[in-house]
This record gives sequence, structure tokens and C-alpha cells, in this order.
Amino acid sequence: MFRTRLLSGILLMVIALVTLIRGGNLLFFVLLIISLIGMTELYKVFGIEKKPPGMIGYIAAAAYYALLYFEQQLPGDKMTWFMMLFMAFLICEMAALVFAYPKYNTQQIFAAFFGLFYVTVMLSYIYQTRLLEGGIFTVWLVFVCSWGCDTCAYCVGMLIGKHKMAPVLSPKKSVEGGIGGILGAELIGVLYALAINHWGNAGADILSYAIIGAVGGAISQIGDLAASAIKRYHNIKDYGKLIPGHGGILDRFDSVIFTAPIIYYLAVFLQ
Repeated sequence: MFRTRLLSGILLMVIALVTLIRGGNLLFFVLLIISLIGMTELYKVFGIEKKPPGMIGYIAAAAYYALLYFEQQLPGDKMTWFMMLFMAFLICEMAALVFAYPKYNTQQIFAAFFGLFYVTVMLSYIYQTRLLEGGIFTVWLVFVCSWGCDTCAYCVGMLIGKHKMAPVLSPKKSVEGGIGGILGAELIGVLYALAINHWGNAGADILSYAIIGAVGGAISQIGDLAASAIKRYHNIKDYGKLIPGHGGILDRFDSVIFTAPIIYYLAVFLQ
């Protein structure tokens, strides 16, 4: 099991390295595929992955990425186009509820609508971060904060963890581990800034990277617990089996989903 998990982790890192360094269309289409798979995993929890509410969600996700891809060519106010899509998506989902009544319940319809934002929109911020000036360096903070915080929280929790953070939801997570994760992500952010300044002449502001690391680390823990809460409510262990030893896309990217938009906006405001 450990060997399988290790090999899968190495493969994920290789894919991340290639796609994030290359950026552009490769990163865009990889994220599109990941988003659709993630939506499918979430929709399976609610039993709509092959039904009209789910199909409408997939179409809306593809349309969202199309708008994102051609954003610079859109006439008029760009935000208007995205709002039109979201409104149309909601109307179509509610139409599925009305015209198929009582085949689908409101929870399934809300889950279909929620899935677009929770998975597709939030993950798309990895691509949007990569497009920022200096994004080739900044985008790595999404993963540095998420996975770095997770590792530091685990180590600190194992060593000195005594007070449960969420005793019912995640008994193994401790307050000490959570604080250690945040401080660890902050330290990793500083070390990362020093590294890219030294070897990449990035000109990164160390204080900004420290703040981004700490805030990103804190938010990543909420993302982790939020994904766990959904699984607990629906009595499932993993969202999927796509990644051996890790589960599905949502199991591996649960913290990244929350961290990606936070990193983007912090990078915009602090740099």
C-alpha cells in the first residue's frame, strides 16, 4: 500500500511539474479534465453523475472553461458573460427539477449547482494564477501551501498533538497540528521565496510569501475538513479510485481546491 501510494505521488508530482512549468494550453486542458473528473466524483455521491442534472453540470463546466479561454476576446464586460452562464446554469437545473418532478430532489439539484463552483471554478484559479505576471513561480504556492501544510500538520500533530480540532469529523487532527501546519506553510513560503530569488531571479517579496503561506495553509485545512465532512455525511471513504493509494481527484485535491483562489487573490493584492 505504501509503495503504491508513493509511486502514485511521484507520478502526480511529475505531471504537476510538466503542466505547471509548461502552462498555457497544456495546463488549461489538464485542469479541464481534472475538473470534469472531480465533478463526476462529487455527482456520484448524490447519484446524478449520469443523469440530466449532472449532464447539465458538465456542459456548464465546459462552457465556463471556454469563456475563461476566450476571456480576452469577449466583447463588453467580461463578468457579464460569466454571470449569464451561471444564471443559465441555475435555470436549466431548476428546469430539470420541475419537468422531471418528483424524479430528482432539491439536494441533488443544489449539489449539481454547487459542484460547478466547488470543483470547476475554484480549480480554474490554478490556471489563472499561472497567467499572472511571475505566475510560473506564484502558481507553485497553491501546492506548497496545501501539501506543505498537510505534511507539517501531520508531523507536529504526531509529536505534540493533544487537543482535537474536530473530534467528531476528523479525530486524528489536533489544534497543535493545525497551528504547526500554518507555521510550517509560512516557513516553507519564506524558503520558497528565497530559493526562487536565488536561483530564478524572481524578485519575490519574502514577507508577502510568508503571509500567503500562512493564510493558504489555514484555508487548506478548511478545504480538507470540508471534503471530509461531505464524505462523512454520505458514509463514503473515498470519492474515487483514480489515483491508487490516494483515492480520487477530490481526495487528493481537497485542500488545493480551497487554496487556489486564495493564492490568486493574495498574489494580486500583495504583489
